[in-house]
Amino acid sequence: MIYRLALVTLALAAVLGDQAGAEYRFPMPEFESGYERPQMEAPPPKLTSPVVDVALLAGLMALTAFAVLKLRSRNWVLTLMVVSLFYFGFYRKGCVCPVGATQNVFNILIGDGAPVPLLISIFFLLPLIFALYFGRVFCAAVCPLGAIQEACAVQPVQIPRTAENVLGMFAYAYLGLAMLGLYTGTGFLICRYDPFVGFFRLGGSFNMLMAGGVLLVIGIFIARPYCRFLCPYGVLLRWASIFSRRHASVTPAECIQCRLCETSCPYNAINLPTPAVQSEPRRAGARRLGWMLAAMPLVIAAAGLAGVLAHPLLSRLHPVILLAERIAAEQRGDFGDLTIESEAFHASQQSPAELYAQADAVRRRFRAASAAFGVFLGLAFWGRMVRLSVIRKSPDYEIDRGACLSCGRCFAYCPVEKPNDVAA
Repeated sequence: MIYRLALVTLALAAVLGDQAGAEYRFPMPEFESGYERPQMEAPPPKLTSPVVDVALLAGLMALTAFAVLKLRSRNWVLTLMVVSLFYFGFYRKGCVCPVGATQNVFNILIGDGAPVPLLISIFFLLPLIFALYFGRVFCAAVCPLGAIQEACAVQPVQIPRTAENVLGMFAYAYLGLAMLGLYTGTGFLICRYDPFVGFFRLGGSFNMLMAGGVLLVIGIFIARPYCRFLCPYGVLLRWASIFSRRHASVTPAECIQCRLCETSCPYNAINLPTPAVQSEPRRAGARRLGWMLAAMPLVIAAAGLAGVLAHPLLSRLHPVILLAERIAAEQRGDFGDLTIESEAFHASQQSPAELYAQADAVRRRFRAASAAFGVFLGLAFWGRMVRLSVIRKSPDYEIDRGACLSCGRCFAYCPVEKPNDVAA
């Protein structure tokens, strides 16, 4: 099955041609003050052929699936991770990235409808397809954002599961904000605030380099904080992995209840046994689920209202709102100097009244979009609570398919594992 998926991918890649290039979608502004536009810190448009990129993406995910499901080898996963980090990270400069491709794909549905190159579509879909068959093997070794964090996780510790569940909601919020940015024309927020692309391109803004550095330092002790608590593409991979046909398991054979794997996973992706004596009566569980279903409309309504109330703050993500606020402040005399943006505005033919009218239209668009953003978060929160409220009988230690990154850390802790399997 792994090799069949790889062959299909290569067939798709053969028709890509030269679609990897990029160009500006809007003309760059001109300034009258002598301001010189800095050179963009972006990768060259054609480092390698798109066929090579797709072939390596599919091949590395296939090899990772083989290493996790057949070899059960953490060392092979680490080797593939290093290859991915150097190619997709430092050589390919973090572009094309399935995480950022999420915006391009959803932009067709809720944004300006710009067509998506076939290369970006394949990069977006392939990890999800592999997740449906083999779990999150893309996260395990192929994603450069995950690889650079895994390299820093030298002393990872487990955090309380309650904190894990609370912090995990930020990834849903980030995904919702990215969709909000597309609908309102704010831009591609995921790429704009990528914390690690500056390291891959050996340059970037100070704020983003600082943010990436902070995440890597935190990642020494709390493994992969971006992957677990922020990555919007990780939300989609989690959903796909829950329904995976095959998945990494704690032990290759029958669990002997040795408890050695309890603390081996820094991602809280191993579910502890739930013996029958600790299970509650079926009626009690059904009653609690009924209350959860009854509360769903209230949760969604409250979240939608919170989104509407937050729309003035959320609208400040849009550059038109920031510019209108700046021009209004300058007209009040709050600032004595001009910014590049306000200078370009004053040099244009647009009046402040026209700018304010445009800003009002943007705010109205944000009002509806913020309500939808709140509803999305409400549904995510409600779904998480329902999932936590369901108590399953589980006699053995089992993998949480949604949370598991297929990293293979737990393999070496299982006494049932053959030594040559984990040392391969």
